[in-house]
Amino acid sequence: MKVVDLFAGCGGLSLGFEKSGFEVVAAFDYWKESCDVYAANFNHPIHQVDLSCIEDYDIFKKWEPDIIIGGPPCQDFSSAGKRDESLGRADLTISYANIISNVRPEWFVMENVERILKSNVLRKAIEIFKNSGYGISYTVLDASYCGVPQARKRFIMVGHLNSKDGFLDYYLSKNQSKKPLTVYEYFEGKLDIEYYYRHPRSYARRGIFSVHEPSPTIRGVNRPIPKGYPKHSGDPCDPSDNVRPLTTLERSFIQTFPENFVWLGSKTHREQMIGNAVPVNLGKYVADCIAEYITDPNKKPEKDRLLSQQLELFQI
Repeated sequence: MKVVDLFAGCGGLSLGFEKSGFEVVAAFDYWKESCDVYAANFNHPIHQVDLSCIEDYDIFKKWEPDIIIGGPPCQDFSSAGKRDESLGRADLTISYANIISNVRPEWFVMENVERILKSNVLRKAIEIFKNSGYGISYTVLDASYCGVPQARKRFIMVGHLNSKDGFLDYYLSKNQSKKPLTVYEYFEGKLDIEYYYRHPRSYARRGIFSVHEPSPTIRGVNRPIPKGYPKHSGDPCDPSDNVRPLTTLERSFIQTFPENFVWLGSKTHREQMIGNAVPVNLGKYVADCIAEYITDPNKKPEKDRLLSQQLELFQI
């Protein structure tokens, strides 16, 4: 199956689908720095294109994709952002939906933050998908149950032409692990630390974490522990010289990028790319579910009650 990746960033979703056995034939993104990193790690082309104003859909159709994947930038719904859909980035979700409806691949995958469930733009996107003939499954996955040592919750929507809604629910649910993957388990004890610092959004939240739990969400900022850091009741140890932030490379490993992945650009840009990326193994998890559904002779679709209720709520 040929795959085209939109809003590809540095390639986490692409790499996950490649690891699952899909053939990624082209990618598109607008940020030059991430395009440079993508180009350094994949054999297929990445095109620097502003996906917010597409008029010629042939630039995607010429690749004859069986599946289009992508994670439209999510800052306007993100808990780390201003939470204002009027700022414009939410429109990129509609741009993604319009590309799907015009190219009409057999499949699509859209990744976003969990907060999109509370947004008006999701209703609009679902309406576009449904009017284009797609059955849809969606869920929120905790990456730590999908082969990623990180408690990162992400909204995943999968569409398939002429299928019933909820067609993939069974597979997205049943393939999750029984317990979350810890940093220690993933690194197999190779990290030289037991505790590390992740700068909180406010000091009302903990900032120190143990390797014997999943990492908190990797964000686009990475700061050293400040002098006078006030110990939080949730911190597993006292701040000390032995508590340090993860390095840029270690953060890329938490996002399940391989050791041979090539990183380019300034430290600030690399940190932002890593924080924005879809964890590689989360992408592989979704791709594996699709592959299993395709090859399963006894498909077991389970209609998602939440999906059904929300479609009724949206009057779609």
